[in-house]
Amino acid sequence: MLPCGIFNTSYKQEIAVFRTKTHWVLFVLFSIFVFTFPLYGSGYIMTIAPIIAITIVAVQGLNLLTGYCGQLSVGHSGFMGVGAYCFVLMSNNYHLSVPVGLFCSGLVAGMVGIIVGLPALRIKGFYLAMVTLAAQLVFGWIFLNWRGVTGGSEGLFLDSVEMFGLSFSSPVSKYYLVMSVAFVMVYFAKNLARSMVGRAFVAIRDNDLAAGVMGIDIVRYKLLAFFLACFFAGVAGGLWAIQMEFVSPMQFTLNLSILYLGMLIIGGMGSIMGPIFGVIFVKVLEEVALIVSPTVSELWPAIGAQASGALLFMLYAATILVFLIFQPRGINYRWTVFKNQYRVYPFSSL
Repeated sequence: MLPCGIFNTSYKQEIAVFRTKTHWVLFVLFSIFVFTFPLYGSGYIMTIAPIIAITIVAVQGLNLLTGYCGQLSVGHSGFMGVGAYCFVLMSNNYHLSVPVGLFCSGLVAGMVGIIVGLPALRIKGFYLAMVTLAAQLVFGWIFLNWRGVTGGSEGLFLDSVEMFGLSFSSPVSKYYLVMSVAFVMVYFAKNLARSMVGRAFVAIRDNDLAAGVMGIDIVRYKLLAFFLACFFAGVAGGLWAIQMEFVSPMQFTLNLSILYLGMLIIGGMGSIMGPIFGVIFVKVLEEVALIVSPTVSELWPAIGAQASGALLFMLYAATILVFLIFQPRGINYRWTVFKNQYRVYPFSSL
């Protein structure tokens, strides 16, 4: 829906990502803010912002699979771990440049995703969730026990990485790299969702039998959804390895996969803005928990340590429960309602 009084006069305007001057102005201002933030931002936020961007990339992949195509997955962090280990091994052994390393990480994770996604051709719903859960447990076992490759519980350290002679060792250089890749991946997801592939995903999600009758190749698009979702997770894993300079099995656990699914529910499935809203909301929730935990320990000294340690998980559970009951479509739905009411003002949106 466009603002009141603005009309499309060509097909090019109809399919544009930024359809008004206001969209362009807001996007340019946001880009300037993001890429100039290291000049005046605090060091603490400089460490948090790349983690948020990496998580957005990972959850965008999960959104393509679960939100758009309707294939439930609870093993997403395992594919992210595949990408992270792949990037470290290729970077340390073959000294690949950052773009090539990230692409290879996504490609390897995507190929593994196709293998895991093969059962999706015959099963769906809860049963598919069990398959992805099994994959998550298998990945965790491999990361922990294949010591010759993964380093076992000690993990792997990443040597210095470079691109065009530039080293990514300082927080500022990592910030710019992660943000640039995140912008590209979100833009790619946005265009993919609007393409023929995205429409096929939505048709399969709504009714795969009807989609097959209409001529959509169910096998092809389900496997493509798994590949793209795991490709995003692999790229996010490569960025994680660059940011942390270290990977270990404890970084890619089942809890993280479930948390990613919770972020998607909170933000709103089946929308590009949903993962962005969900990730930022949960990260803010984490900061609130860190601030409140000392107070909990002071008020209840006898159970303070246990309560503060569980506070974050209690907040997660309560938040997801509230959203499932009162706002099952997520934050993005509220944002869409607000935009529609604003755009037709002063007329009613009903």
